[in-house]
Amino acid sequence: MTAEPQDDQIAGKAYDARLMRRLLSYIRPHRRAAALALLYIMAGSGLSVLPPLLTKTAIDRFISRGDLSGLNRIALLYVLTLVAVFWFSYGQAWVLNVMGQKIMVELRMSIFRHLQRLEIAFFDRNPVGRLMTRVTTDVDALNELFTAGVISVVGDVCTLAGIVVVLFLINVKLALAIFSVVPLLFLITFVFKLKVRDSFRRVRTAVARINAFLQENLTGSAVVQLFHQEEKQYRRFVAVNREHLEANLQSIFYYAVFYPLLELVGALAVALIVWYGGLQVFAGTLTLGALVAFIQYSERFFRPISDLSEKYNILQQAMASAERIFKLLDTRPAIASPARPRRAGVREGSVEFRNVSFAYTPGTPVLQDISFAVEPGERVALVGATGAGKSTVIALLSRFYDVVSGQILVDGIDIRDYDLQGLRRSIGVVLQDVFLFSGTVADNIRLGNEAITDEAMRGAIEAAQAWPFIRRLDRQLDTPVGERGSTLSAGQRQLLAFARALAHDPRILVLDEATSSIDTETEIMIRQALARLLEGRTAIMIAHRLSTIQRADRIIVLHHGRIRETGTHQELLHARGIYWKLYQLQYQDQLPAPPAPAPLHGSAS
Repeated sequence: MTAEPQDDQIAGKAYDARLMRRLLSYIRPHRRAAALALLYIMAGSGLSVLPPLLTKTAIDRFISRGDLSGLNRIALLYVLTLVAVFWFSYGQAWVLNVMGQKIMVELRMSIFRHLQRLEIAFFDRNPVGRLMTRVTTDVDALNELFTAGVISVVGDVCTLAGIVVVLFLINVKLALAIFSVVPLLFLITFVFKLKVRDSFRRVRTAVARINAFLQENLTGSAVVQLFHQEEKQYRRFVAVNREHLEANLQSIFYYAVFYPLLELVGALAVALIVWYGGLQVFAGTLTLGALVAFIQYSERFFRPISDLSEKYNILQQAMASAERIFKLLDTRPAIASPARPRRAGVREGSVEFRNVSFAYTPGTPVLQDISFAVEPGERVALVGATGAGKSTVIALLSRFYDVVSGQILVDGIDIRDYDLQGLRRSIGVVLQDVFLFSGTVADNIRLGNEAITDEAMRGAIEAAQAWPFIRRLDRQLDTPVGERGSTLSAGQRQLLAFARALAHDPRILVLDEATSSIDTETEIMIRQALARLLEGRTAIMIAHRLSTIQRADRIIVLHHGRIRETGTHQELLHARGIYWKLYQLQYQDQLPAPPAPAPLHGSAS
């Protein structure tokens, strides 16, 4: 079963041990770097506890006694300690960020590789912008966890533990005075984490919606402009953007309240130290140096707690992002090669649809009990009104979708028993809506297949009649092609797609409205070449222009998902059925009186 559309409003746990174990598995290949970062963190945390002790020693042992040489030694040691802390902090930051970037690369590659394996139906259900959010925003959130969360927490915990031990060693009563404000601190932190969790979820959801909206509108910008929808789409974007703004403002509000409250609690602790510690200094039970050290430690004590609160927020974001990412990665491809394929690729090229039924959505059949056979080297055309199911036949043959019932056989073997890549390599498809990638003309013909020689590519270009326009390009085969072939006309894009299919030398050639955007003169040139091009190949042609399929060996007429007529061009015209009506509609201004009916040979209703 395929997964449902990815849900951005995941209300998972703030901490999920299962997800965390899975996330930590990405650190395993980088365990040496993680161990080095941990060593840096622990060393830096240990050294960061020393400066207040050095201050206490300087005041009590050297300043109070006027010992300048001892004070100089303490000052030098203080500076060296700070330099060492800086060096360890730098090493920690460098190692963690390099490790985080490498993990991000690996995770993005895993997601992209997985997306490539998913069936077309998955992308029918999931907006591209939302999937882009998985690869970009959600992976960035995990990067923060690896670089500023998981391992860095150890440093904060070590620093807190060290400060607590030193405070109790210096003065137990004063240490308890500081800790009396800790319950208030935990209450503030608990309330904050509950409030900010919801706001972060709203922000992530809003970001995914913005990405989906932008992708759809930028891709369809021409349609938006043609139908003067700029203002309407702008208002829709304003609404989506306002949702993102409100979610961010909510989180900003909580931060604006939380951090001043932390500062207030810290100031309250310092006030307790000054008051209670000052009384102890007057009583002679506490030295002035110890009091100053306590004040410094109180400031350092609340800083890691503040950092831990921030890391908790990073953890919440990472858990939500991890849940979405792993939900995507755990989506099993509904269409995949069998464990033991019976055939790696197509050899002869025979095709048979045997009682095939299919529906994109349950209860709405597109094809119903379709049966026909195409012999190796035979040229068969599929015609019918829009929505008759012609393109669906091609999608099923390429196994973009699996049939609901029935079988599709190639060389007598069910296509579900083929190696999926081998099957698709054996089928060359030229679609009506041609997709070209950013790159050169040659890149779009080869598509990374280095086995296609320059001679083979040029032969395919000549056969597709694409040389005339390629020669006119500035750099010919090395001419850059814009995104989606934006620098070429629709007809030029189709000629390149035609050449691309031929260069890969498939056993089965599928032409889906392949000449719909080509001018009449170019269409005539292609028709002249088709007879030679299709020799030895099985060809399935879909066309609204009936002139392009008149020489097909057989024409199959689809109507409402069923086969209604089969025969040659002349046989179907004499039958005066659906095909004859389609022909009349296209050529009613050019045709003489229709021919008289004649007995059919090879025609089936």
